[in-house]
Amino acid sequence: MPESNLRDFYERYIEALNAHEFDRMHEFIHDSITLQSEPGTRDDVIAQLRGIADAVPDFHWETQEIAINGDRLAARLINTGTPVKEWLGVAPSGASIEIVEYAIYTVRDGRFLHMSAMHDAEALQRQLAG
Repeated sequence: MPESNLRDFYERYIEALNAHEFDRMHEFIHDSITLQSEPGTRDDVIAQLRGIADAVPDFHWETQEIAINGDRLAARLINTGTPVKEWLGVAPSGASIEIVEYAIYTVRDGRFLHMSAMHDAEALQRQLAG
């Protein structure tokens, strides 16, 4: 996939995430994938996304940077939202969160085949605690 198409593909993916259109993930993610270096499925990703949206209904992904090298894509995002339910073992405090996420993907045949993401878990826990 050419670089400009890969950028457009990623922007459509982020738009679907922000609209919480998780039923559209078949457009973006293969049935079987490598997720955080482990075997996984698109359904695993959807379950994670639904869990986030359930606890943080206004969760928002904002792409800050994208780097593309062939079929690999890396992104730095800012994630924001305000938990309304217990999330990651912490009761909601009314405080909003803002975390930096680093995500790395491999795209094959027009969909993600490998997906990995990381963020500062300690900073997230501090923000969740209020």
